[in-house]
Amino acid sequence: MSTAIATDHAPAPRARERGRVTQANVIRSEWTKLWSLRSTRWSLLAAVVAQGALGILVAAVQMNRWTHLSPHDRETYNSIDTGVGGYHLAQLAIGVLGVMIISSEYSTGMIRSSFMAVPKRLPVLWAKIAVFSSVTFVLMLVSSVVSFFVVQALSTQHHVQHAIGDPTALRVVVGTALFLTVLGVLATGIGALIRNTAGGIAFFVFLLFVLPGITAILPHTVGDSINPYLPLNAGFTVATSVFEDSHHLSPWGGFAVFCGYAALAVGAAMVGLLGRDA
Repeated sequence: MSTAIATDHAPAPRARERGRVTQANVIRSEWTKLWSLRSTRWSLLAAVVAQGALGILVAAVQMNRWTHLSPHDRETYNSIDTGVGGYHLAQLAIGVLGVMIISSEYSTGMIRSSFMAVPKRLPVLWAKIAVFSSVTFVLMLVSSVVSFFVVQALSTQHHVQHAIGDPTALRVVVGTALFLTVLGVLATGIGALIRNTAGGIAFFVFLLFVLPGITAILPHTVGDSINPYLPLNAGFTVATSVFEDSHHLSPWGGFAVFCGYAALAVGAAMVGLLGRDA
């Protein structure tokens, strides 16, 4: 009788699993936190609109003004790069949000509750990266595909369109989503390392946008050797069909270098999480 009573009151296996600190449960928690913030929805909406609409807007203007464009502009027009050109603006929204998804928890003190629930700490970082990168990749891939096909439809009036099966087209469309995803991972690593929203965003902007401007004032022999390895220049290669400058890495080689920067930022954040108080 006592055995039967103990069995009746024992928690079900599924209930015990929900109460355990597993990576799946931490991911589920981070998913809830990500979508509970209004800033997240607005930032992702801005990224989707930028990635999906900017290229279409540029293509529409260029097609309407085709006869007013210079012969050089008409000759060098590339509907593949135009179709994914929205990443120039979308990267700002993705980068800022990547910093904020973890730095904002430090500013509010919520990170202490997260680490009390997950004492090992690193699963929290893995979960944030997994959730944010998955959402970013899906949204940016869909936006890139929509923009690409609409731009090609607009470009048919002057017969400068490309098919998705043309050389570099598919790689650029998918590569744009990959570039923005890794950019988000890099920004998340920076946010976890610096732990301050303003400081994290400032460092992100310096690393990706200010540093290339500094190298631009260096002698060409020096700048041409450094520029291809800067984070943004390396990452751009996988999202580019026609390069304006001959000094660049190969598409996948540059993307590998960019992934290395992201891995370095996440690795430094891991050391900080384990060695510093929240």
